[in-house]
Amino acid sequence: MRIAYLDRTVHETDGEPKPNGDVSAISKSIDLQGSVETGDKTTIASKDFGGLYSIKPLALIKPAGSDDISRAIKAASRIPRMTVAARGNGHSINGQAMTNGGLVIDMRSTEENHFRLLNINGSFFIDVSGGALWENVLTRCVSRFGLAPRSWTDYLSLTVGGTLSNAGVSGQAFRYGPQISNVTELEIVTGKGDITVCSETRNPELFFGSLGGLGQFGIITRARVKLQPAPDMVRWIRVVYTEFDEFTRDAEFLVSRDDGESFDYVEGFVFCNNDDPVNGWPAVPLDPVHGFNPGIIPQTGASVLYCLEVAFHYQKGDHPSTVDKAVAGLLKRLRFVEGLKSQVDLSYVEFLLRVKRAEEQAKANGIWDAPHPWLNLFISKSNIVDFDQTVFKKMVKDGIGGPMLIYPLMRSKWDNRTSVALPDSEIFYLVALLRFVSRGPSVEESVAQNREIVEWCIKEGLDFKLYLPHYQSKEGWKRHFGDQWTRFVERKASFDPMAILAPGQNIFKRTHLS
Repeated sequence: MRIAYLDRTVHETDGEPKPNGDVSAISKSIDLQGSVETGDKTTIASKDFGGLYSIKPLALIKPAGSDDISRAIKAASRIPRMTVAARGNGHSINGQAMTNGGLVIDMRSTEENHFRLLNINGSFFIDVSGGALWENVLTRCVSRFGLAPRSWTDYLSLTVGGTLSNAGVSGQAFRYGPQISNVTELEIVTGKGDITVCSETRNPELFFGSLGGLGQFGIITRARVKLQPAPDMVRWIRVVYTEFDEFTRDAEFLVSRDDGESFDYVEGFVFCNNDDPVNGWPAVPLDPVHGFNPGIIPQTGASVLYCLEVAFHYQKGDHPSTVDKAVAGLLKRLRFVEGLKSQVDLSYVEFLLRVKRAEEQAKANGIWDAPHPWLNLFISKSNIVDFDQTVFKKMVKDGIGGPMLIYPLMRSKWDNRTSVALPDSEIFYLVALLRFVSRGPSVEESVAQNREIVEWCIKEGLDFKLYLPHYQSKEGWKRHFGDQWTRFVERKASFDPMAILAPGQNIFKRTHLS
């Protein structure tokens, strides 16, 4: 998910001084195989999914490949204050893919540059472009090879390079780790303009630094992704809880079991215990015929309820009784409210593209293009009960106009050599407040509430980290990275010493060293 926390209120422009660049001169000096868009044609690059910022670039570069990206970065390095931002499908929240008067690289123009299946010592991998959409990687791999990547995000209209620059998390991460734990090689254009291939054994500092590195060290132009045989079908199940301790006990039980002894996907979410069509029972369809039956809910007076969402993979050739028995064996160990369960069988591809259908509905209803002041956090297991008591049951008990996700992850499935900052505990929770302001509080109210939540976490000393962070001060970033700050700075100095890349993250300012 594309989620971040704002340290400041909504801005329409970036306050940094613009570079003294002449677009025609830059175009000539770059000598691209691709194209350079200027004027009104850069409008798409001046906004993102978050809808909180409007920042106009000098030019939108549509590269033909890595050579063009290298030329653009080297050209920018010769112009005072010029910066470069890579833009995938525009799903950043706080202007991370924007640059004020700089060059935006449209990575979507490189999608077809790489798509090659490899068999290395009996294991399958796919080389894909950093500008490829995960939804296209999915459909092409399954239809052509019967294979698929192991780890996903919930929404797949995101680019490969975009999610790998953050982490890439969904309900499979408890088993396989995030997407950054499922790549073995990258091609990167660094902040120096160098085109570099890297892996665990070849240029490892660049490899691990770029994974979850927020685009600070280079632009990912190719990734080698692990594949596995794709299942044919998925049984998608939802069960409801009134008690948070029972919800977390069951979720942690499922993610802690060995491979083959649990579901293949585990997520969860919070919803309001009322009839609000956006935030309450109607937003959780459990029965396609009769809808949600609130009469089954124990009369606890709870302001919110919890839904555990799981999925079981199987093949078309599996006998129905075999699937039924396996699913029933797992469900009988859980303590959900009897009668508040739903299940549906659908193809593997349909399941992974489930949010795409929600996107189409939102566009049809006119709410997709509204601002999205989203907040995403990693919260330690040791603090998740306090978070529930204060945030879910008090601060957002009336809903936020969108989903409120919560599900456990396993730290041991993440590689601590990457740039991602995590809580210390082995089990920690992803919490995502996915606001659609057209259906909930205003932008200003949402941003203020996000700030209040994060400040409460800091004040109470919670073991937490922001996912897709966007701090506005060095102090904020140092607190975020903690002991990893020095390593992060050293990597930045090695691969982007002039701080040309990722200006929207606002970690480093552009300074010439000459």
